[in-house]
Amino acid sequence: MEWSVDLAHVRDKNRINSKNKKGYRSVWMPGMCRQRLLGYAESLCDLSREFSDIITSEAGDRESLLRAQNLYENRRVVSDNLNVVARIMERVAEEISEYEPMEERRRRLIAYNLAEEGISVADAYYIPDKKGRFTVGLSLYTEKKSSVSGQEVADMLSVLLKRQLRLSVSGPSVVEREEKTFVFVEEPPYIVLTGFSRAVKDNENVSGDNYSVTELEKGRVKLILSDGTGSGEEACSGSERVLDLMEKMLETGYDADTAIHMVNTAFFAMGEECNHPTLDLCELDLYSGECEIRKVGAAASFLKRGEYVDQIGMESLPLGILCTENTDIEKVSLMSGDYLIMMTDGVLDALSGHDYEETMKRAISALTELNPGEIAEKLLQTVLCLSGGQIRDDMTVLVAGVWRNNRVPVQS
Repeated sequence: MEWSVDLAHVRDKNRINSKNKKGYRSVWMPGMCRQRLLGYAESLCDLSREFSDIITSEAGDRESLLRAQNLYENRRVVSDNLNVVARIMERVAEEISEYEPMEERRRRLIAYNLAEEGISVADAYYIPDKKGRFTVGLSLYTEKKSSVSGQEVADMLSVLLKRQLRLSVSGPSVVEREEKTFVFVEEPPYIVLTGFSRAVKDNENVSGDNYSVTELEKGRVKLILSDGTGSGEEACSGSERVLDLMEKMLETGYDADTAIHMVNTAFFAMGEECNHPTLDLCELDLYSGECEIRKVGAAASFLKRGEYVDQIGMESLPLGILCTENTDIEKVSLMSGDYLIMMTDGVLDALSGHDYEETMKRAISALTELNPGEIAEKLLQTVLCLSGGQIRDDMTVLVAGVWRNNRVPVQS
């Protein structure tokens, strides 16, 4: 989870500034606020323990035992959720934001050049990064009537600092009259482009499949694909709910495993026997090229590297069937020119009777298209042709292509 501090207000007497051995200044959360958060966390942990107590049924009939089991499972869901919130509060309470003041000469250089564009610099500093990535923070405002794009500032900084910088995705995007804190980070050495294609089941108007592509902090890209149970409006509603919950939690700062566990327990707690959507999550790090794939009842994915194709699949149940925290992870190192191809089970099921996994590999290997959207479209057309044009289930193909960012050297 990432937290930023508006350093334009660090001089506030209510804040405590200190200097550590590395020379970075630390801005701690106000003591009272920190203690209150820790107190809330402790209370939630106590509540969690209360809900986790095992309840036994003295009656021996099957109906009573089932009621006791359902009560236990529901209490465990509440207990798990309380624990997660408590851990987040503890982590927030311990968070600090460190910064290193920028050299006066460089600060004046930036201030002078931005002033020529009508932008005032209230503060300038470096933000240390655990992986050594160059990160700059600026407190900016403008007297101009019109706002200035933050990316334009990033382009100017790139020239002034001789580093390829871009605007952080989590901060403000435009410089306005009100002073705001902007963070500029080194561009990652890889870029990703995505494309998709889908077909709706025969006699249905709405697809039960849904997907999203989201860029988060630190060069992380999340690709999420969900296949709702059945087809039509109800299936669409289920998969949309999965995407909505996952996006909100990931953007808030939940790690992927915790977010999946929370979504799973939410569907488990609803107790709807016919509502078990799948979840296919790919996390791509554009700085390292590393990719983590997690599947909850989802169909296999495929990695295409030239004519070579590798299948990525994990056996697991859809969401809401079991209340479990375990999620298998497949890690893949991507190279420039690689394609990751995700799909719902309707695509593979359409190839039943054709040794579908090997058939899919051959179809992907034969593709010569370079654009991810064209690859998705061509692959879906191939599947429809092999299935005789019948669409027995919703089909969605999501393709992500990774390429070298020629403006930035790849980190070793």
